[in-house]
Amino acid sequence: MKRINISEWKEFKLEEIFDIHPTKSYKYINKDLLNIEGNNRVIGNSAYNNGIIGYSILDNTEEGNIITFSDTTSSEAIFYQKESFIGYSHIQGMYPRQKYNKWNEYSYLYVLTIIKKSVTLLGVDYVNKFTRDMANNIIIKLPIKKDGSLNYEYMETYMKNLENLSYHYLNNLQLLKFNKYKKIDLKKWQRFNLYDKELFTIDSGNKLDKSKMTTINPTINFVGRSNQNNGITIEVDEIIGLKPYKKGYLTLALGGEYLGSCFIQPRDFYTSQNVNVLIPNKEISYNAKLFISIIIFKEARTYYKAFVDELNRHIKTDFSILLPVNDEGKIDWNFIENYIKVIKENTLERIEVLRDIVLYYLVLIFLYYSNNNHILICK
Repeated sequence: MKRINISEWKEFKLEEIFDIHPTKSYKYINKDLLNIEGNNRVIGNSAYNNGIIGYSILDNTEEGNIITFSDTTSSEAIFYQKESFIGYSHIQGMYPRQKYNKWNEYSYLYVLTIIKKSVTLLGVDYVNKFTRDMANNIIIKLPIKKDGSLNYEYMETYMKNLENLSYHYLNNLQLLKFNKYKKIDLKKWQRFNLYDKELFTIDSGNKLDKSKMTTINPTINFVGRSNQNNGITIEVDEIIGLKPYKKGYLTLALGGEYLGSCFIQPRDFYTSQNVNVLIPNKEISYNAKLFISIIIFKEARTYYKAFVDELNRHIKTDFSILLPVNDEGKIDWNFIENYIKVIKENTLERIEVLRDIVLYYLVLIFLYYSNNNHILICK
Protein backbone atom coordinates (compact mmCIF):
# COMPACT_ATOMS: atom_id res chain seq x y z
CA MET A 1 0.00 0.00 0.00
CA LYS A 2 1.46 3.37 -1.06
CA ARG A 3 1.60 6.48 1.08
CA ILE A 4 -1.20 8.88 0.23
CA ASN A 5 -0.21 12.04 -1.64
CA ILE A 6 -2.30 14.87 -0.22
CA SER A 7 -0.41 17.82 -1.68
CA GLU A 8 -3.41 18.79 -3.83
CA TRP A 9 -6.05 18.17 -1.19
CA LYS A 10 -8.06 21.01 0.30
CA GLU A 11 -8.30 22.22 3.89
CA PHE A 12 -11.74 22.32 5.51
CA LYS A 13 -12.95 23.48 8.90
CA LEU A 14 -15.31 20.91 10.34
CA GLU A 15 -17.97 23.57 10.87
CA GLU A 16 -17.81 24.27 7.14
CA ILE A 17 -18.78 20.68 6.34
CA PHE A 18 -20.96 19.79 9.33
CA ASP A 19 -23.56 21.49 11.48
CA ILE A 20 -22.50 20.24 14.89
CA HIS A 21 -25.15 20.30 17.62
CA PRO A 22 -26.57 18.12 20.42
CA THR A 23 -28.59 15.03 19.56
CA LYS A 24 -32.18 14.83 20.76
CA SER A 25 -32.60 12.88 23.99
CA TYR A 26 -35.31 11.90 26.47
CA LYS A 27 -33.49 13.26 29.57
CA TYR A 28 -34.38 10.09 31.51
CA ILE A 29 -32.15 8.27 33.94
CA ASN A 30 -30.83 4.98 32.60
CA LYS A 31 -33.21 2.83 34.62
CA ASP A 32 -36.17 4.52 32.89
CA LEU A 33 -34.54 4.80 29.47
CA LEU A 34 -32.95 1.40 28.98
CA ASN A 35 -34.96 -1.78 28.64
CA ILE A 36 -33.78 -5.34 28.10
CA GLU A 37 -36.71 -5.84 25.70
CA GLY A 38 -35.79 -2.80 23.61
CA ASN A 39 -34.47 -2.83 20.06
CA ASN A 40 -33.55 0.82 19.56
CA ARG A 41 -29.94 1.57 20.40
CA VAL A 42 -29.07 4.36 22.82
CA ILE A 43 -25.82 6.23 22.07
CA GLY A 44 -24.26 7.55 25.28
CA ASN A 45 -21.00 8.81 26.75
CA SER A 46 -19.11 5.59 26.21
CA ALA A 47 -15.86 4.75 24.45
CA TYR A 48 -17.05 1.17 23.93
CA ASN A 49 -19.37 -0.70 21.56
CA ASN A 50 -19.71 2.20 19.11
CA GLY A 51 -21.09 4.33 21.93
CA ILE A 52 -24.06 2.02 22.51
CA ILE A 53 -24.87 1.97 26.22
CA GLY A 54 -28.00 -0.16 25.86
CA TYR A 55 -31.34 -0.48 24.12
CA SER A 56 -34.76 1.08 24.64
CA ILE A 57 -38.40 0.50 23.74
CA LEU A 58 -38.78 4.26 23.13
CA ASP A 59 -38.80 5.70 19.62
CA ASN A 60 -35.54 6.69 17.94
CA THR A 61 -34.76 10.40 18.10
CA GLU A 62 -32.11 10.52 15.37
CA GLU A 63 -31.68 9.13 11.88
CA GLY A 64 -28.55 7.19 11.09
CA ASN A 65 -25.66 7.93 8.73
CA ILE A 66 -24.00 10.58 10.92
CA ILE A 67 -20.96 10.89 13.15
CA THR A 68 -21.50 11.30 16.90
CA PHE A 69 -19.17 12.25 19.73
CA SER A 70 -19.34 12.84 23.45
CA ASP A 71 -18.45 16.35 24.59
CA THR A 72 -17.42 14.97 27.98
CA THR A 73 -14.74 12.54 26.85
CA SER A 74 -11.92 11.95 24.35
CA SER A 75 -11.31 10.78 20.78
CA GLU A 76 -12.22 7.24 21.79
CA ALA A 77 -15.91 8.21 21.96
CA ILE A 78 -16.26 9.39 18.34
CA PHE A 79 -18.24 6.97 16.16
CA TYR A 80 -20.08 6.58 12.89
CA GLN A 81 -23.74 5.68 13.43
CA LYS A 82 -25.11 3.72 10.49
CA GLU A 83 -28.56 3.05 11.95
CA SER A 84 -31.18 5.27 13.60
CA PHE A 85 -30.71 5.72 17.35
CA ILE A 86 -31.75 7.49 20.53
CA GLY A 87 -29.63 10.47 21.49
CA TYR A 88 -28.30 11.18 24.96
CA SER A 89 -27.14 14.03 27.15
CA HIS A 90 -23.75 15.38 25.99
CA ILE A 91 -23.84 13.45 22.70
CA GLN A 92 -23.20 15.76 19.77
CA GLY A 93 -24.06 14.95 16.16
CA MET A 94 -22.20 16.01 13.02
CA TYR A 95 -24.99 16.78 10.54
CA PRO A 96 -23.83 17.35 6.92
CA ARG A 97 -24.53 20.79 5.52
CA GLN A 98 -26.50 20.92 2.27
CA LYS A 99 -23.39 21.57 0.19
CA TYR A 100 -21.69 18.46 1.60
CA ASN A 101 -24.46 15.89 1.91
CA LYS A 102 -23.26 12.98 -0.24
CA TRP A 103 -21.70 10.91 2.53
CA ASN A 104 -22.14 7.15 2.82
CA GLU A 105 -20.79 4.58 5.24
CA TYR A 106 -17.37 4.28 3.58
CA SER A 107 -16.66 7.96 3.04
CA TYR A 108 -17.80 8.63 6.61
CA LEU A 109 -15.40 6.02 7.97
CA TYR A 110 -12.62 7.66 5.98
CA VAL A 111 -13.17 11.13 7.41
CA LEU A 112 -13.90 9.68 10.86
CA THR A 113 -10.35 8.30 11.03
CA ILE A 114 -8.91 11.71 10.23
CA ILE A 115 -11.14 13.46 12.78
CA LYS A 116 -10.16 10.98 15.49
CA LYS A 117 -6.49 11.61 14.87
CA SER A 118 -6.97 15.37 15.08
CA VAL A 119 -8.79 15.06 18.40
CA THR A 120 -6.06 12.79 19.74
CA LEU A 121 -3.49 15.49 18.91
CA LEU A 122 -5.51 17.97 20.98
CA GLY A 123 -4.74 15.89 24.08
CA VAL A 124 -8.32 15.85 25.36
CA ASP A 125 -9.44 13.66 28.27
CA TYR A 126 -12.13 13.63 30.95
CA VAL A 127 -10.63 16.83 32.43
CA ASN A 128 -9.84 18.70 29.20
CA LYS A 129 -13.01 17.71 27.39
CA PHE A 130 -13.59 17.61 23.63
CA THR A 131 -16.18 20.35 23.21
CA ARG A 132 -18.37 21.41 20.30
CA ASP A 133 -16.33 24.60 19.87
CA MET A 134 -13.15 22.55 19.60
CA ALA A 135 -14.78 20.31 17.01
CA ASN A 136 -15.96 23.26 14.93
CA ASN A 137 -12.45 24.69 14.76
CA ILE A 138 -10.60 21.56 13.70
CA ILE A 139 -9.11 21.83 10.21
CA ILE A 140 -8.57 18.70 8.12
CA LYS A 141 -7.40 17.98 4.59
CA LEU A 142 -9.67 16.00 2.27
CA PRO A 143 -9.42 14.87 -1.36
CA ILE A 144 -11.13 17.08 -3.92
CA LYS A 145 -12.02 16.92 -7.60
CA LYS A 146 -10.78 19.35 -10.25
CA ASP A 147 -13.79 21.58 -9.64
CA GLY A 148 -12.89 21.87 -5.94
CA SER A 149 -15.75 19.70 -4.66
CA LEU A 150 -15.23 16.87 -2.20
CA ASN A 151 -14.14 13.63 -3.81
CA TYR A 152 -16.50 11.24 -2.05
CA GLU A 153 -15.75 8.53 -4.60
CA TYR A 154 -12.05 8.53 -3.73
CA MET A 155 -12.76 8.17 -0.01
CA GLU A 156 -15.29 5.42 -0.61
CA THR A 157 -12.99 3.48 -2.93
CA TYR A 158 -10.06 3.78 -0.54
CA MET A 159 -12.02 2.31 2.37
CA LYS A 160 -13.53 -0.44 0.22
CA ASN A 161 -10.05 -1.44 -0.88
CA LEU A 162 -8.96 -1.69 2.76
CA GLU A 163 -12.01 -3.80 3.46
CA ASN A 164 -11.28 -6.15 0.57
CA LEU A 165 -7.66 -6.54 1.61
CA SER A 166 -8.75 -7.57 5.09
CA TYR A 167 -10.94 -10.42 3.83
CA HIS A 168 -7.90 -12.60 3.27
CA TYR A 169 -7.25 -12.58 7.01
CA LEU A 170 -10.76 -12.30 8.35
CA ASN A 171 -11.94 -15.33 6.41
CA ASN A 172 -9.73 -17.43 8.67
CA LEU A 173 -12.04 -16.55 11.53
CA GLN A 174 -14.75 -18.59 9.87
CA LEU A 175 -12.72 -21.67 10.71
CA LEU A 176 -13.10 -21.01 14.41
CA LYS A 177 -15.78 -22.88 16.29
CA PHE A 178 -17.84 -20.79 18.69
CA ASN A 179 -20.52 -23.37 19.41
CA LYS A 180 -18.71 -24.48 22.55
CA TYR A 181 -20.25 -21.56 24.39
CA LYS A 182 -23.75 -22.00 25.69
CA LYS A 183 -26.13 -19.18 26.50
CA ILE A 184 -26.28 -18.64 30.25
CA ASP A 185 -29.63 -18.83 32.01
CA LEU A 186 -29.58 -15.84 34.38
CA LYS A 187 -32.90 -16.77 35.96
CA LYS A 188 -31.04 -18.87 38.53
CA TRP A 189 -28.56 -16.13 39.37
CA GLN A 190 -28.92 -13.81 42.35
CA ARG A 191 -27.85 -10.26 43.16
CA PHE A 192 -25.06 -9.52 45.61
CA ASN A 193 -23.68 -6.25 46.92
CA LEU A 194 -19.95 -5.90 46.50
CA TYR A 195 -19.61 -5.49 50.25
CA ASP A 196 -21.18 -8.92 50.86
CA LYS A 197 -19.13 -10.99 53.32
CA GLU A 198 -18.39 -13.48 50.53
CA LEU A 199 -16.95 -10.74 48.33
CA PHE A 200 -15.08 -7.56 49.25
CA THR A 201 -14.30 -4.79 51.66
CA ILE A 202 -14.67 -1.56 49.71
CA ASP A 203 -11.89 0.95 50.39
CA SER A 204 -12.07 4.53 49.13
CA GLY A 205 -8.52 4.47 47.76
CA ASN A 206 -5.68 6.95 48.24
CA LYS A 207 -7.34 9.87 46.37
CA LEU A 208 -3.93 11.11 45.22
CA ASP A 209 -3.32 13.79 42.60
CA LYS A 210 -1.28 12.39 39.72
CA SER A 211 0.24 15.80 38.95
CA LYS A 212 1.76 15.94 42.43
CA MET A 213 3.40 12.52 42.28
CA THR A 214 7.18 12.20 41.80
CA THR A 215 8.93 9.81 39.45
CA ILE A 216 12.59 9.93 40.48
CA ASN A 217 12.82 6.23 41.31
CA PRO A 218 9.38 4.88 40.34
CA THR A 219 8.48 1.48 41.78
CA ILE A 220 4.73 1.77 42.45
CA ASN A 221 1.92 1.65 39.89
CA PHE A 222 -0.49 4.59 39.91
CA VAL A 223 -4.06 3.63 39.01
CA GLY A 224 -6.43 6.26 37.66
CA ARG A 225 -9.73 6.43 35.78
CA SER A 226 -8.55 4.76 32.60
CA ASN A 227 -9.66 1.75 30.58
CA GLN A 228 -6.18 0.87 29.36
CA ASN A 229 -3.25 -0.97 30.93
CA ASN A 230 -5.33 -2.14 33.91
CA GLY A 231 -6.05 1.49 34.75
CA ILE A 232 -2.34 2.11 35.35
CA THR A 233 -1.45 5.57 34.08
CA ILE A 234 2.11 5.93 35.38
CA GLU A 235 4.73 4.51 37.76
CA VAL A 236 5.54 6.73 40.74
CA ASP A 237 7.87 6.90 43.72
CA GLU A 238 6.75 5.24 46.92
CA ILE A 239 5.50 7.77 49.44
CA ILE A 240 7.14 7.55 52.85
CA GLY A 241 4.50 6.64 55.41
CA LEU A 242 1.89 5.60 52.85
CA LYS A 243 1.78 1.87 52.28
CA PRO A 244 0.65 0.86 48.76
CA TYR A 245 -2.28 -1.47 48.21
CA LYS A 246 -1.34 -5.09 47.55
CA LYS A 247 -1.23 -6.68 44.14
CA GLY A 248 -4.23 -8.89 43.46
CA TYR A 249 -6.72 -6.33 44.76
CA LEU A 250 -9.26 -4.93 42.30
CA THR A 251 -9.64 -1.26 41.38
CA LEU A 252 -12.93 0.29 40.28
CA ALA A 253 -13.40 3.66 38.54
CA LEU A 254 -16.46 5.32 40.09
CA GLY A 255 -17.06 7.96 37.44
CA GLY A 256 -15.94 9.75 34.34
CA GLU A 257 -15.62 8.44 30.80
CA TYR A 258 -14.46 5.03 32.01
CA LEU A 259 -17.11 4.57 34.66
CA GLY A 260 -17.12 0.98 35.93
CA SER A 261 -13.69 0.03 34.60
CA CYS A 262 -12.57 -2.71 36.97
CA PHE A 263 -9.17 -4.42 36.97
CA ILE A 264 -7.08 -6.89 38.93
CA GLN A 265 -3.86 -5.10 39.80
CA PRO A 266 -0.67 -7.03 38.95
CA ARG A 267 1.61 -5.04 41.30
CA ASP A 268 1.36 -2.95 44.45
CA PHE A 269 -0.28 0.39 43.69
CA TYR A 270 -1.67 3.79 44.67
CA THR A 271 -4.92 5.27 43.34
CA SER A 272 -6.18 8.63 42.13
CA GLN A 273 -9.45 10.30 43.06
CA ASN A 274 -12.70 8.41 42.40
CA VAL A 275 -11.02 5.01 42.24
CA ASN A 276 -12.11 2.52 44.89
CA VAL A 277 -10.20 -0.58 45.92
CA LEU A 278 -11.98 -3.93 46.32
CA ILE A 279 -10.18 -6.02 48.95
CA PRO A 280 -11.27 -9.70 48.97
CA ASN A 281 -12.78 -10.82 52.28
CA LYS A 282 -11.66 -14.37 51.53
CA GLU A 283 -9.39 -16.18 49.10
CA ILE A 284 -10.79 -15.56 45.62
CA SER A 285 -9.02 -17.07 42.62
CA TYR A 286 -7.69 -14.97 39.77
CA ASN A 287 -10.27 -16.46 37.39
CA ALA A 288 -13.11 -15.60 39.77
CA LYS A 289 -11.87 -12.03 40.19
CA LEU A 290 -11.64 -11.71 36.42
CA PHE A 291 -15.22 -12.95 36.06
CA ILE A 292 -16.48 -10.52 38.71
CA SER A 293 -14.61 -7.55 37.23
CA ILE A 294 -16.36 -8.08 33.91
CA ILE A 295 -19.77 -8.37 35.59
CA ILE A 296 -19.11 -5.15 37.53
CA PHE A 297 -18.19 -3.28 34.36
CA LYS A 298 -21.29 -4.50 32.50
CA GLU A 299 -23.59 -3.59 35.39
CA ALA A 300 -22.09 -0.12 35.78
CA ARG A 301 -22.28 0.72 32.08
CA THR A 302 -25.86 -0.51 31.83
CA TYR A 303 -27.49 1.21 34.78
CA TYR A 304 -25.35 4.24 35.64
CA LYS A 305 -24.48 7.42 33.78
CA ALA A 306 -21.09 9.12 33.55
CA PHE A 307 -21.06 12.66 34.97
CA VAL A 308 -24.74 12.40 35.96
CA ASP A 309 -25.54 9.31 38.03
CA GLU A 310 -22.17 7.77 38.83
CA LEU A 311 -21.16 5.00 41.21
CA ASN A 312 -19.97 7.31 44.00
CA ARG A 313 -23.39 7.40 45.68
CA HIS A 314 -24.21 3.76 45.02
CA ILE A 315 -21.10 1.63 45.45
CA LYS A 316 -21.52 1.18 49.23
CA THR A 317 -25.32 1.19 49.20
CA ASP A 318 -27.48 -0.23 46.41
CA PHE A 319 -25.00 -1.21 43.68
CA SER A 320 -25.23 -4.95 43.07
CA ILE A 321 -24.19 -7.58 40.54
CA LEU A 322 -25.71 -10.82 39.30
CA LEU A 323 -23.74 -13.96 40.15
CA PRO A 324 -24.45 -17.70 39.75
CA VAL A 325 -25.55 -19.53 42.89
CA ASN A 326 -25.57 -23.17 43.94
CA ASP A 327 -28.47 -25.14 45.43
CA GLU A 328 -27.80 -23.55 48.81
CA GLY A 329 -28.20 -20.05 47.40
CA LYS A 330 -24.52 -19.21 47.83
CA ILE A 331 -22.13 -17.96 45.17
CA ASP A 332 -21.22 -20.84 42.87
CA TRP A 333 -17.46 -20.41 42.77
CA ASN A 334 -16.98 -23.71 40.91
CA PHE A 335 -19.18 -22.54 38.04
CA ILE A 336 -17.30 -19.24 37.84
CA GLU A 337 -13.89 -20.94 37.87
CA ASN A 338 -14.81 -23.50 35.22
CA TYR A 339 -16.49 -20.90 33.00
CA ILE A 340 -13.34 -18.79 32.78
CA LYS A 341 -11.15 -21.87 32.29
CA VAL A 342 -13.20 -22.98 29.29
CA ILE A 343 -12.96 -19.53 27.72
CA LYS A 344 -9.19 -19.46 28.22
CA GLU A 345 -8.71 -22.92 26.75
CA ASN A 346 -10.83 -22.16 23.70
CA THR A 347 -9.06 -18.85 23.23
CA LEU A 348 -5.56 -20.32 23.04
CA GLU A 349 -6.33 -22.20 19.84
CA ARG A 350 -7.40 -18.93 18.21
CA ILE A 351 -4.39 -16.85 19.19
CA GLU A 352 -2.35 -17.59 16.08
CA VAL A 353 -5.12 -16.58 13.67
CA LEU A 354 -5.95 -13.47 15.64
CA ARG A 355 -2.30 -12.51 15.89
CA ASP A 356 -1.98 -12.45 12.10
CA ILE A 357 -5.08 -10.27 11.84
CA VAL A 358 -3.80 -7.82 14.47
CA LEU A 359 -0.41 -7.56 12.79
CA TYR A 360 -2.10 -6.90 9.48
CA TYR A 361 -4.15 -4.03 10.87
CA LEU A 362 -1.16 -2.56 12.67
CA VAL A 363 0.61 -2.35 9.32
CA LEU A 364 -2.43 -0.68 7.76
CA ILE A 365 -2.64 1.86 10.57
CA PHE A 366 1.08 2.64 10.30
CA LEU A 367 0.85 3.17 6.56
CA TYR A 368 -2.27 5.28 6.86
CA TYR A 369 -0.89 7.53 9.59
CA SER A 370 2.67 7.74 8.27
CA ASN A 371 1.87 10.97 6.40
CA ASN A 372 2.01 13.78 8.95
CA ASN A 373 0.21 16.22 6.68
CA HIS A 374 -3.23 14.75 7.26
CA ILE A 375 -4.27 16.98 10.11
CA LEU A 376 -4.11 20.65 11.01
CA ILE A 377 -5.49 22.16 14.18
CA CYS A 378 -6.95 25.67 14.06
CA LYS A 379 -5.90 27.68 17.10
